[in-house]
Amino acid sequence: MSMLTPPGMGGQYRITGDRYPRMRRPRRRGKLVALGVASVAVLGVGGWGTLQLIDVFTGGGDSASAVGTKAACAAKATTAAAPKTLPAPGTITVNVLNATTRGGLAQKTADELKKRGFKIGEVANANKEYDKKVKGAGVLLGPATALDSSLPVLGTQLAGAERRTDPARKGVELDLIIGDGFRELTKKADADRALTALAEPKPTPASKKNC
Repeated sequence: MSMLTPPGMGGQYRITGDRYPRMRRPRRRGKLVALGVASVAVLGVGGWGTLQLIDVFTGGGDSASAVGTKAACAAKATTAAAPKTLPAPGTITVNVLNATTRGGLAQKTADELKKRGFKIGEVANANKEYDKKVKGAGVLLGPATALDSSLPVLGTQLAGAERRTDPARKGVELDLIIGDGFRELTKKADADRALTALAEPKPTPASKKNC
């Protein structure tokens, strides 16, 4: 009896040849398939989330959103370009006060302002509060209501002058207080350009970041 013949078989069955059955580990095809599906799902969710973020920051590429954004930017530009309603020089009364030790400055300045269309009120030396205490070109003083109206108009005539308001001040008159740094009023041509720019501001280009 061959050594390959299982005992108890009486020699009925023989294993012949040189090939023998081998034991193999079962392939884990099921796990591999599951991992592949999970990977695809994760990539799909990540891609979808990225697209959602892009849509949030770009408006989703919707033509309606783009049109709305352009309209909003156009509205901002239109508002910025709207001309301001400012008082004309002929409606502004200016008191010209000299706070320096140089004589004749108040009268000379008042005469030039009158030529430029302003009404002239008092022409005198500055009071103790300002006399010899103004180091710059000058101070423009008026009531609180003049801050965004008549003060800017007068300011075009003396570049660099400080603008101040007094809430307790009555009336609408303005004071031009001449300081130590004063040399002369702004050249008329330059003052006229500044006045035009003040009344009709140029539209500010819409920011690319916001529009």
